[in-house]
Amino acid sequence: MLIVAKDKSEVEKLKAQLSVEFSMKDLGLAKNILGMEIHKDVKGGRLWLTQEKYARKVFERFNMLDAKLVGTHLVNHFKHQFSATFCPLDAMEKGLMSKVPYESVVGSLMYLMVCTRPNIAYALGKVSKYMVNPGKVH
Repeated sequence: MLIVAKDKSEVEKLKAQLSVEFSMKDLGLAKNILGMEIHKDVKGGRLWLTQEKYARKVFERFNMLDAKLVGTHLVNHFKHQFSATFCPLDAMEKGLMSKVPYESVVGSLMYLMVCTRPNIAYALGKVSKYMVNPGKVH
């Protein structure tokens, strides 16, 4: 369980109440949860989450560490690529694309999007339209 509050006394109060009903162990300050790293700036009064390690694992898993970086805003030369005209039509093309882990890549990136990277939502929305029949261009 992760407990967060502006005032540390509120956290202590809740922990005391919970320990009456449940056997508990205090593990101290949380550093990560569900694959997300927790960062805290006490002086600035900020708390934020990152998924740098998860993202690196995704990029390694799908051989994307050397991928060319682009902004998440789909620039004009990418917009024409998000079309059903690039979906495979014959059995040979479909067979080749069946070896590409398209759904796994999109799903892994969606976890990043939901947790810490909402800025990739538009691009993922575009590519997820072709989950059933993605083409090489997609």
